[in-house]
Amino acid sequence: MPRIALFAGGDLTAVNRDFDVFVGVDRGAFYLLKQGLPLDLAVGDFDSVSDEELLRIKAGAKEVIQAQPEKDDTDLELAVLACFERYPDAYLTIFGAFGGRLDHALANVFLPSNDKIAPYMEQLILVDAQNCICYVPSGRHEIKPVEGMDYLAFLPTEDVPLTIEGAKYPLNERNFFFKKVYASNEFIDRPVFLSFDRGYTVVIYSKDRS
Repeated sequence: MPRIALFAGGDLTAVNRDFDVFVGVDRGAFYLLKQGLPLDLAVGDFDSVSDEELLRIKAGAKEVIQAQPEKDDTDLELAVLACFERYPDAYLTIFGAFGGRLDHALANVFLPSNDKIAPYMEQLILVDAQNCICYVPSGRHEIKPVEGMDYLAFLPTEDVPLTIEGAKYPLNERNFFFKKVYASNEFIDRPVFLSFDRGYTVVIYSKDRS
């Protein structure tokens, strides 16, 4: 299964180069060229780069998808869909999804709310220097630790009861309470399981700023 690195236009201070395919979204494409990394696919309306930078992107990319500025999907959504159209079994790690406009960051957090992306939610990871986000659909799932991350949070997209087993702060039918984000939980050297019966849940791993 190919491992794809997708570089968006946000904070790119923490990146990993150990991937099979490199994709740049809008200004993220120019970032890849500046870093001397491959640019297998460039996607976006490219409104955040200059005309000269766009020419360099088109010259340096193996493939370019240039979108219209007025569109239903964001540039990142278009890029994610393009990746899975070409590599349906891939695991996609997204860098630079945060650190810019708040509306863009929130749209990125809820990528699986796009019906076309939802079938691939378990193949997506969003990463920055302090956070790692993944997604689980309804059901019961083991939530495994991520090296270097200290905290665990759950953001269900539906108002449904969650069951959290094995974490420092368990949640079950006896102590359940509704919150939009169940934050600041932790692993305690035993498996953690999450259960719910509708929608999907955003799983957030995080650590304090060093």
